[in-house]
Amino acid sequence: MARSFLTAEWRYLAMLNFGVDAEVLQPLVPAGTELDFHEGRTFLSVVGFLFLNTRVLGVPVPLHRNFEEVNLRFYVRRRAEEGWRRGVTFVRELVPRRAIAALARTFYGEPYSALPMRHAVRCKESGLSVAYEWQRAGRWERLAMSVTGQPQDSAADSHEEFISEHYWGYTARGAISSEYEVEHPRWRFWPATTWEFQADIASLYGERFAHALQASPVSAFLAEGSLVQVNRRSANSIRR
Repeated sequence: MARSFLTAEWRYLAMLNFGVDAEVLQPLVPAGTELDFHEGRTFLSVVGFLFLNTRVLGVPVPLHRNFEEVNLRFYVRRRAEEGWRRGVTFVRELVPRRAIAALARTFYGEPYSALPMRHAVRCKESGLSVAYEWQRAGRWERLAMSVTGQPQDSAADSHEEFISEHYWGYTARGAISSEYEVEHPRWRFWPATTWEFQADIASLYGERFAHALQASPVSAFLAEGSLVQVNRRSANSIRR
């Protein structure tokens, strides 16, 4: 049985997607899940977006309703009674407030860290640009994209659908993992015309990801986003 824990709008999701060897990800796969492949490949995504109008258990938290998040994630799936549940698991998630990071670590065991952050969203007749920045050791790092035209739907079984349409989250906790459901409508997206990713990858995410994240991305696109609802499950511990 699902219980709504959090509601928010996720907007302007900048998704920068890289191919990665499955052997790099395998040690991080949560218990009870397996790596999810698309056309024989596994992927890492750096994703930046805005949390807006955030409510926890239906209650808005003062000074914590609107903020940025940047995360590194990869893709897994789990066999359930109704079929495959396709989900994501996170390597690291950045937010600007310690209370948000502490809440996510406590309830979901998610790898959140709090850092100074800022963003810019610029809408012009010629297109749209977004930038998400975070500060470490006195230096600003960033993920940025620009797009033109109108957003489009993702085609069935496409790369864009694989990256953007996962509705479950899995968190590794040693021999068990936690599962939660994320409800939202299908998102429309723009292919990026330009993108930028500047960070000390090894110190931010670990040496194991440096090779993949320093290569050219397989794709870069911006999703519109929507209202989302995160549901806790009454039985959400999965064992190997």
